[in-house]
Amino acid sequence: MKPFQKQSGCKVKATYAGSSNQLVAYMRQGKYDLGSVSGDVARLLVDGKVVAPIDLARVPATKAFFKPFQAPPATTVGSKRYGVAIHWAPDLLLYHSKQVTPAPTSWSAIYSARNKGRITVPNNPMQIADAALYLAKAKPSLKIRDPYELTDAQLAAAEKLLTAQKPLLAGYWDYPSDEVQLFQNGKAVVGQGWPWQATTLRTKKVPVLQVVPKEGVTGWFDSWMLGAKAPNTTCAYKWLQYVSTPPVQAQMAVAYGAAPVVKGACARMDELQAGSCRRLGANPSQAFIRSIRFWKTPVAYCGVGQGSKCTDYAAWQRAWSRITG
Repeated sequence: MKPFQKQSGCKVKATYAGSSNQLVAYMRQGKYDLGSVSGDVARLLVDGKVVAPIDLARVPATKAFFKPFQAPPATTVGSKRYGVAIHWAPDLLLYHSKQVTPAPTSWSAIYSARNKGRITVPNNPMQIADAALYLAKAKPSLKIRDPYELTDAQLAAAEKLLTAQKPLLAGYWDYPSDEVQLFQNGKAVVGQGWPWQATTLRTKKVPVLQVVPKEGVTGWFDSWMLGAKAPNTTCAYKWLQYVSTPPVQAQMAVAYGAAPVVKGACARMDELQAGSCRRLGANPSQAFIRSIRFWKTPVAYCGVGQGSKCTDYAAWQRAWSRITG
C-alpha cells in the first residue's frame, strides 16, 4: 500500500474480515469506502443499498480486463456496475495421482463411498451450487438450469446429496492451507480446490493433479465495491485504478495465489516468481473463463424460467447449517 499512498497522497486504513458474512456486516456500518467482496454475497450489498454503482469511466484500467470480468453477473444489475474485479480461481477437482485410480473425470468422485474418509471440500454454502452443477447432469429430471437459481425441490436435492456426503469426508476446509495439510498428511486423496493448492502440494512432493470434470466447474472472484456512504470517493477511485493495472495485479496474484483479471499481468508475475503465471492459470483461454459458473448470490427472484421463485441466500445458509451441523 505504501507505493499507492506515496503516489496518490491518500492514506489507507485496512480492516480485515474473516468471512463473507463478517465483511457484509462491516460494509453495513457505512464507514468504509471500499470492500473486497466475494460473489456469493455481492448482491446482498446491492439489494440492501449498502454499495453504490461504480463509474467505470473513472477506472480506465478495467478496459483491459478479460471480457467476462468487465460486467460479471454477480456485480452487475441492469446497466449498472457495482464491482471492479480483483482476482479469481476455478473450483477444480484435485486428486492424489498415486492413490486415486483411474483418474477421476466426474464430480461423482467427491460423493462416492469408494473414497469414504478421504474426501475434503470447502466449508461454504456455495458447495450447494457445486452439488447442483453435478446434479444438473446426473439427474436431468431436476431441470437445473443454473446452479445458483434453485427451486425448493432443487435445493432439497442438493441438500440430500451433501448430507449423504458428510460421513464420507476427511474434513471440511476453511482455508486453502487447511486443504494442503489434509492432503499432505494423507487424510485426503480427493477434493475440491484451486490451482494454488495443487501447485503448493506438488512443491511439497505430494503428487496431486487437477482436472475439470465433465460436469464443468464453478469458480469465485472478488470485487472491490464502493460504499454507498463512502466518505472518501476521490481516493477510492484512485485506488480502484491503481489496483487494476497489470503491475499491481501481478503483485496481488503472486501474493494471494489467485489469477489476475487483467490482460498483461502474466509476464510480470513470472518476473516476480518464475512459473507463477502457469501455476496459477493466469493466462487462460476466453472459452475456459466463459465456461466457469462463477459465484453469484442466490436470490428469490430468478426469472420467468423458474416461475420467478427461487431459494435465496438465507435459505442456502440454513440448508448448509443443517448439512454441517
